[in-house]
Amino acid sequence: MDEKKIILEIQNLSVSFQQYDKGFGRTDLDVIRDLNVTIHEGEMVAVVGSSGSGKSLLAHAVLGILPYNSVLGGTILYDGEELTQKRKEELRGNEIVLVPQSVAFLDPLMKIGPQIRKGKNDSESKRKLDRIFEGYHLKQEVQELYPFELSGGMNRRVLVSTAMMGNPRLVIADEPTPGLHMKMVRRVMSHFRELADQGAGVLLITHDLEQALEVADRVAVFYAGTTVEDADVKDFAREETLRHPYSKALWRALPQNGFQFISGTQPYVKELPKGCPFGPRCEYFCEACEREIPYREVRGGKVRCISAE
Repeated sequence: MDEKKIILEIQNLSVSFQQYDKGFGRTDLDVIRDLNVTIHEGEMVAVVGSSGSGKSLLAHAVLGILPYNSVLGGTILYDGEELTQKRKEELRGNEIVLVPQSVAFLDPLMKIGPQIRKGKNDSESKRKLDRIFEGYHLKQEVQELYPFELSGGMNRRVLVSTAMMGNPRLVIADEPTPGLHMKMVRRVMSHFRELADQGAGVLLITHDLEQALEVADRVAVFYAGTTVEDADVKDFAREETLRHPYSKALWRALPQNGFQFISGTQPYVKELPKGCPFGPRCEYFCEACEREIPYREVRGGKVRCISAE
């Protein structure tokens, strides 16, 4: 994998929001801190973590669609060059494709067919969309309908079709399968895998670790706005081959591993503890965990934990 070209490299990413308190006071909410992700050509990387861990914000930061009151820090490189806002706007929808979490991304005033084809009416584009829709059990008549005329599951399949229409170099799939039955979920995941096998980089953002392990090459584990581990999928075969206590907790929570759980909850951004954000829930917590925790290489992966070895 190291020989393949890096398509996307995210270094020390931070995202904060300005929030006004009572009166004229202002607070900066550091929602993402020191987040790191790398994707190579032909590689599918799954980003997993619970709600509020910063997964969707990562996608919006790469695409340049963060809210107006956000402040972006760190470095995002695409093909080795900085991904500036201007470059994001040029590449977005062409080389870089988003399969969004919300069906609200569909234009309610435009028919499905022209919308997915991006206005192209040539016979080849129409035939390609026909084939894609057939694979997702969508009739040709759907192309002449508006989003509000479709069910939520149909609109979800329409969104996934956007990634299949072009020849993207980077696909960002943000929770692409909610509301779909398991057979369709597996089909969608297999299509993302096909895009990676054809040379694209795929960033799959999901809370479903079990599904991610079936198709991804690597897994980046997020917790409370930061990367706590980056591991090869094969490392999730056993708890002992993982490095971070939170990754191990996710492994134990899988159905085949007993649905085990740990007490506590992910901290709110205003209530983050000193040092390791997982510290209050960790059985290995010690005084040193209250200091800054480096992100380092351990056994072929990366981890943010002083106890990992």
